[in-house]
Amino acid sequence: MSPVDRPMEGDVLSFHLDEEIRALKAQMGTGRDRLGHTLVKEGPLRVTLVTLGPQGSINPHTADGAVAIQVLEGSISLDVAGTTKHLETGDLVTLAPGIQHAVASATGATFLLTLTAVLPGRG
Repeated sequence: MSPVDRPMEGDVLSFHLDEEIRALKAQMGTGRDRLGHTLVKEGPLRVTLVTLGPQGSINPHTADGAVAIQVLEGSISLDVAGTTKHLETGDLVTLAPGIQHAVASATGATFLLTLTAVLPGRG
């Protein structure tokens, strides 16, 4: 099912992450170094599955809300405010709002990105 065809919010959502990972990797194709697929967009909660190809990266940036990164496959280097953390499958790291970070993978990786968005009027 296309991400456009399925709900991203509701009382109960259920995902089989292995299937989601396979589908995301199939969409990645050649010439891309990363691809993300939002699974949940409910109020301030955002859950996105991200795949990085070999040498894939996400440039330095900040988020207005708290961030959690859980590595599902492979390994990533997470640069957090000038310090590099090496994360492997099964590792989870959280970041407070406003912390600059960047992600890279030499060999490719898939991770679950959870973000608490700051909604308008809620600061």
